Amino acid sequence: MEEGRPCGVAEAEAEEDQFDRLHDAVLLDVLNRIGDVKALGRCALVSRRFHALVPLVGSVFVRVDCVIPDDPPHSGSSAPGSPQQQHQAPAATGGRGRGALSHFARVLLGGISRPIHALGQILSPAAAAVSRRSLPQPASPPAPAADVSHHSPSEVLRSFKELRRLHIELPTGELGIDDGVLLKWKADFGSTLGSCVILGASSVSSKPPSPSTQPTQPETAAADSTAASPDSNRETEELGSLPESLYTNGGLKLRVVWTISSLIAASARHYLLQPIISNHATLESLNLTDADGQGVLTMDKRQLQELRVRPVSASASSHRTLMPALSMQLHYAPLIELPGGKLLKGATLVAIKPSEDALREGQGVGAAGSVGTCWISEAFEEPYRTAAKVLLKRRPYCLEMNSF
Repeated sequence: MEEGRPCGVAEAEAEEDQFDRLHDAVLLDVLNRIGDVKALGRCALVSRRFHALVPLVGSVFVRVDCVIPDDPPHSGSSAPGSPQQQHQAPAATGGRGRGALSHFARVLLGGISRPIHALGQILSPAAAAVSRRSLPQPASPPAPAADVSHHSPSEVLRSFKELRRLHIELPTGELGIDDGVLLKWKADFGSTLGSCVILGASSVSSKPPSPSTQPTQPETAAADSTAASPDSNRETEELGSLPESLYTNGGLKLRVVWTISSLIAASARHYLLQPIISNHATLESLNLTDADGQGVLTMDKRQLQELRVRPVSASASSHRTLMPALSMQLHYAPLIELPGGKLLKGATLVAIKPSEDALREGQGVGAAGSVGTCWISEAFEEPYRTAAKVLLKRRPYCLEMNSF
C-alpha cells in the first residue's frame, strides 16, 4: 500500500469496476469488434450497463448453426400440377441447347426446392414458428443449444436498434453439386437483381508434380498462357459460336443449369431478407454468405433504401424475388491453371445484368476497359479471382434470358 493513502480508499479503488472508467463509446467500439451475435448475447448478461449497450451495436455477424426444414409429405417425385411442375423454365437463347432446357429446369427445380424451403425456415420468423409447432414435442425440456438453433435471424436481430452492418452466414449452400465440381456465385440486389457473376468448372484438380519441368515465368502469366494456348476445343472459337464439345457432351446444358440454379438461389435469399431489412432502417450494408463459400449476396446502402421504397416483385410459383429479363455473357476455357498448381477443367464465367441496364449502358454486360469489368473480375477471392481475369480475356458469347 502506498504511503499517505488511507486504507479505506485503497480498498474502495480495488473493489471499483474498472469498466466504469471507460466511456460508452469505447465499450461500443469493443462490442462492434466482437460482432458475433452469440458472444454479444453473453456480454449482455454481464451487467446492466452491458445489457443496455449491446442493442446499440452497429456491426453484427449471425452464424446460422443448422437448418430445420418443414419436410413436405414424401411422394417420391413431384406430382403433376405441383409448383415444381407448373414453374415455367426461363428461355435462354444463343444457338443450340434451347430445346432441352425445360427438362433440365424441371430437374433443377426438384433438386433445390427443399433446400430453398429450408432456407425460408431460418430466415422467416413466421415460418420458423410454424416449423416449431409442427415438430413433435419432447417429453422433457430440450437442451439449451437446440433451443437456440430454432431462432431465426429476424428474431435474434430484433433487439438491435442501431444496426448498420450485417453479415449472415448459412450452414451450407443451397445447391448440391458433385464432388470435384466448382460452382460459385456472387449477386447484388436492390429491389431486384443488380448483377450476378457465376464461376464454374466441371472438375477441379491439382497439377501432377513434374520435377523435370522448371517454371520460367510467373504463375499468373503461366495460367494466362495455358488458357490461351491452342487446343482441340478451340477450333470453333473464331467462328463466334460455342465450342462443339459443349454440345456433344452436354456441357452447355450443364452450364445453363448452373446459371438458372444460382439465380434461383440468389433470388430466394433476397426475398427472405425482406423482414430483416424492413425492421432495421439504419442498415447500410448486408452480406448473406454460406459456410461452403458457394454463394454471396450483397446489398449496399443505396440498394437497401431502394428495396424499402420499391417493393419486391415476387415470383408467382415460389418464395423468391422475380428475376427480370437478363443479358448474359459467357466465357469458356477448356483448361486453366491457377497459382499453386490448381487445374480448372471446363472453366466457365457467366456475367449477368438486367437487360434494361445493359441497354442503358450501351456497351453490353461488360463495358469496355478494366473499369467496366471490375465488378466481374473482383467478384471472387483468390485463386478464383485469377480464373475470372483469365476467362475475361476469352471471347464472350452473348445469351438472353426471359423474366422468370
